[in-house]
Amino acid sequence: MSKLDAAIIPLRVLLVLLFTGLFVAQVFSLPGMFAHQAATSPDLGPIPGILLTLGVLEFVCVQIVIVCIWKLLSLVKTDRIFSARAFTWVDGILWTLVAAWVLLASAAISLVAVIYVTPELRDPGVPILLFGAVLVGGVLVLVFVVMRALLRQAATLRSDLDEVI
Repeated sequence: MSKLDAAIIPLRVLLVLLFTGLFVAQVFSLPGMFAHQAATSPDLGPIPGILLTLGVLEFVCVQIVIVCIWKLLSLVKTDRIFSARAFTWVDGILWTLVAAWVLLASAAISLVAVIYVTPELRDPGVPILLFGAVLVGGVLVLVFVVMRALLRQAATLRSDLDEVI
């Protein structure tokens, strides 16, 4: 087993476990949690349903990223990571991260608005955590944009090197 396989195989195992855990949470945990919340607090109105939808969509975004990473690992294993096909999967990750960030930011803005409009919910802790999560998500998106640019440069250098050789 090569050093590359020593990293790819455990990573794939972890990706399968993460994907499975997210799927179980989507199907069993989140619906039950928000159904219980809606039943115990009927004054929340449609908020639990909206949060359930946003949570499931966020989990779907993570699952799409997992599939794209899986495909990129296949390209790494066959030494084709610097091909045009890799950019399809990298772009898939990038646009999925953007969509997840937009969902997160819109959910955070909505929740903060509800918190500040409702006097008994006014607590600075949750808005600060939500703002921090939105900032972290934005940083991840921008870091991935930089990584994509680095991959493009490496692919160009690799093709130039292949032409020379």
